[in-house]
Amino acid sequence: MSKPSFVYVTYIRTTPEKLWAALTDPATVRKFWFGITVESDFKAGSPWRLVFEDGRVADTGEILEADPPNRLVIRWRNEFKPELKDAGFSRCTMEIEVAEYYPGMGGKAVKLTITHEADAEKGAPFIAAVSGGWPKILSNLKSLLETGDVTFA
Repeated sequence: MSKPSFVYVTYIRTTPEKLWAALTDPATVRKFWFGITVESDFKAGSPWRLVFEDGRVADTGEILEADPPNRLVIRWRNEFKPELKDAGFSRCTMEIEVAEYYPGMGGKAVKLTITHEADAEKGAPFIAAVSGGWPKILSNLKSLLETGDVTFA
C-alpha cells in the first residue's frame, strides 16, 4: 500500500530568499500561521516545533534537510490531538523554485510545493487533517508576502 500523502502547489509573487525567510522566521510564521510560533534553527538534525500562543506544543519534529532557499524537509508529529499523535510521524517537504513563467508577473514569482507524507498507513488521519490546514496557511502566506496582510485572521 502507498503511504498517505498530500501535495499542494502555489505560486507566490516573491523571491526564493524572501519565501525562505517567511517560512523560517518566528515573527513572520506567527502572522500567517494563526498565532503559532515556530522554534528551530533550521539546520539538518535540529529539533523543530510549533507552539500555540498559550504555550501548548502543537507539533514536534526534526529538520531532516535544509538547503536555503530551495528545500526544507521536516520530520513532523502532531502533539495536541491524541488520535493524530497516534498516527505517528510524517515527512513534510517544502520545495521552492523560481517560476519560469507566471502570466502577468513577468516571471517574478516562485513555485512552492508542499508534500506531506505519512510514515505509515496509520498516518491517514493526520494527512487528512493537514489537507484542510495547509490551504489556509499557504493562502495566508501568499497574501502576506504579496499584500502585507493575511486572508484568514
